[in-house]
Amino acid sequence: MDEEIKLQFPDLPSSKEELLDWAYPMRREMQEILPGLYLGPYSAAMKSKLPILERHGITHVVCIRQDIEANFIKPNFPHRFRYLVLDIADNPVENIIRFFPTQSCFAPPGKVLVHGNAGISRSAALVIAYLMETFGMKYRDAFSYVQERRFCINPNVGFVHQLQEYEAIYLAKLTIEMMSPMQLGRSFSLQAGMPGSRKRSLEEDEDFGPTQVTATQNG
Repeated sequence: MDEEIKLQFPDLPSSKEELLDWAYPMRREMQEILPGLYLGPYSAAMKSKLPILERHGITHVVCIRQDIEANFIKPNFPHRFRYLVLDIADNPVENIIRFFPTQSCFAPPGKVLVHGNAGISRSAALVIAYLMETFGMKYRDAFSYVQERRFCINPNVGFVHQLQEYEAIYLAKLTIEMMSPMQLGRSFSLQAGMPGSRKRSLEEDEDFGPTQVTATQNG
């Protein structure tokens, strides 16, 4: 019997403060999702908000927009913060999964603000993906965690489907990376010449996710 592959993920950080009751005007502000990771709208990154950004210690800004938005969604402090501009349309057919994994974008030294236009769909989808891949969370759990801190998030239906697909993709990728060469050989080899060997191999692949992968989820 093959040894079970157990994926270990870090614990979600404990909240320093109790969650605030959500009020409509808060959608115009940024909220701290994890220590050092903020999510908000473009209005939280405008020139008039520089004192607030500095007070929170922001050092990096991920600006999400498409080309037609470049005239009104833009880096306002290029000499003060490090910017990453991502070209993503808030469209159900947009391929947002091409930007996963997101660790290198959202976990730099310092503190990062992730914003789109409204801080509801594109930026929220990327922050959800970050929680999934960093803490081994399922889509629904990661969505709920982010929504508890920024209630107005609402990724479009196309992004939701891609996040649900990504759940299986990143777990399978991590499992393969952790397997020994011997385990890999057993998982993917076909027993040539034995009746039903191809069928059995496919059945083992189907069982690979639910029985061989156990993700330790926290939070």
